[in-house]
Amino acid sequence: MTEKKVPFTKEQIEKIIEKYPTPFHIYDEKSIRENVKRFYKAFSWVPGGFKNYFAVKALPNPYILKVLKEEGMGSDCSSLPELILSEKVGIKGEDIMFTSNNTPAQEYKKAKELGVIINLDDITHIPFLEKIAGLPDMGCFRYNPGPLKAGNAIIGNPQEAKYGFTRPQLFEGYKILKDKGIKRFGLHTMVASNELNPDYFIETAQILFDLIVEISQKVGITFELVNLGGGVGIPYKLDQKAVDLEYVSAGIKKAYDEKIKANNLPPLKIVMECARMVTGPYGYVVTRAIHKKEIYKNYIGVDACMANLMRPALYGAYHHATNLSNPDGKKDFVYDITGSLCENTDKFAINREMPETKPGDIIVLHDAGAHGFAMGFNYNGKLRAAELLLAPDGSVKKIRRAETIDDYFATLDFSSL
Repeated sequence: MTEKKVPFTKEQIEKIIEKYPTPFHIYDEKSIRENVKRFYKAFSWVPGGFKNYFAVKALPNPYILKVLKEEGMGSDCSSLPELILSEKVGIKGEDIMFTSNNTPAQEYKKAKELGVIINLDDITHIPFLEKIAGLPDMGCFRYNPGPLKAGNAIIGNPQEAKYGFTRPQLFEGYKILKDKGIKRFGLHTMVASNELNPDYFIETAQILFDLIVEISQKVGITFELVNLGGGVGIPYKLDQKAVDLEYVSAGIKKAYDEKIKANNLPPLKIVMECARMVTGPYGYVVTRAIHKKEIYKNYIGVDACMANLMRPALYGAYHHATNLSNPDGKKDFVYDITGSLCENTDKFAINREMPETKPGDIIVLHDAGAHGFAMGFNYNGKLRAAELLLAPDGSVKKIRRAETIDDYFATLDFSSL
């Protein structure tokens, strides 16, 4: 790939900017829907059914969740506000999976009230949940494979992670639930983030399928559901390739046939909790160059900052940048693209080859449809930008207004000074 495309023209964006000033986030609804359909088609073979629980933390906007609900997705939640957000959209019951850690009592109570699948993170949470809310219909645990499975740069190695049950704790935990009369069971793991190696996900499925066979036989329970986690990456960089979902699906099917089917276990529902690969490539930050600075390096200052897209500052992550005002210009200029925070890490790009860029030019930051707005903050008093939805017919809808100065001061009481 030599360049990333955008789903709008310069003229379209200029009209949008007349109504919604930069910076803003904009999401391509048509591409999101098409992507979900491809995802579900790849796993249409699953005997017990397939479902993706979209990780709300990646893009917590009710309009996006509604689009995904209409395409058959549920929601993966890890906090009380995420549960309430799903509830308000009409996602209910076991279309929600609640996977949290160090969980406060009120969050378990709300999850139990909604009848969601509660995925426990620690064996001590069994008596805790039973005491404060009662045990759910399905017993589901998060597995931490420790040294059995390598993590990656973003999520870290499982042995160093605070999440999940050890292998011996799984056997003990399922026996406890069985003795308490629970008859429905699930198993989950999540050990990677933004992973592009397709074999990684096949290997994860193999590990979980083996565990399900062994626990089923030794504890004497029947598994209804397995959650393979998320973590499917997207090609942020031009030389990267998207994960081949058909290849992953074929590998998981082979493992399923060899392990679940061959051991005559009942059909297993396979679910995932992908978010980045669902919406990530179809979200953009649109910003405008407001200054050009030439000192030891050449800087393009834009009206967005890392409060609008934190990943480059947090991870050193790459987000492609398109100068929509000079899309065909030769990339014979080198710039750092910066925001205005009092932090030198407030940069969207470092030593980036770009066409000549001038104040007033419109810059589009790609692949910002996940972990973009969601990671926003108010350091330096910066305000979070609006979110817009680009409909299939080309119309644009505001799905979250931009923050205002009044919002920033809303939690302060000046009258008591």
